[in-house]
Amino acid sequence: MAWLLGSQSKRLPMRNLLFSCLGLAFLALFSACGGGGSDAVKNAKDSNAARIDSQATMERPSDTIALSKPDADFLVNAASGAMLEVNLGRLAETHAANPRVKDFGAMMVKDHSEGLEKIKHLATRKHVVLPDSVSEHQQKEVNNLEKKKGGDFDRAYVRLMVSDHKSDISEFQKQASEGRDSFTRVFASGSLQMLGRHLDSANSLVSLLGLNRMPAAPAPPH
Repeated sequence: MAWLLGSQSKRLPMRNLLFSCLGLAFLALFSACGGGGSDAVKNAKDSNAARIDSQATMERPSDTIALSKPDADFLVNAASGAMLEVNLGRLAETHAANPRVKDFGAMMVKDHSEGLEKIKHLATRKHVVLPDSVSEHQQKEVNNLEKKKGGDFDRAYVRLMVSDHKSDISEFQKQASEGRDSFTRVFASGSLQMLGRHLDSANSLVSLLGLNRMPAAPAPPH
């Protein structure tokens, strides 16, 4: 009897560990499916962070996120950024007045759709949860542009494309040089040429639309 009790007591810690891991997995899945709020990007990051933290308590983790939190966040941001560019590019195809802006939007749809597939493949390989939609802030950008037509749309869209691609290039350069995971570094480095080409095209549209000759908007009153 004592032997039996001793055997059971040895199994209890393992059982508790199993229940804890299952609970964390459930919370991660719940968060990824939107249980943590309406912002899909934040939910994906929270889900990945919870799984990465839980792996530290497991002796032999299986099906784990093979990335650090910053590397996982990079993939989440890259995915949401690609989805944003595709959504805005489709808007440009229907809302823009200038044919060059329409063509630029079509290029955004094509290139960033291809980039998103690469991100999804990498995320699957590394067991990273990706958002299924853009962030709340990014959706506001889409909604604001959706209300514009013709020349107003062209100017607002091109300005946004310049600022977005400058930001993207900075983030991808940082990942290419500082990322801990070699696969994400290679992906980031390989994407820089495309992003640079997009920025050059957007800057050409700035000149075409005369945006570089327009006075800056007045600063808001303090």
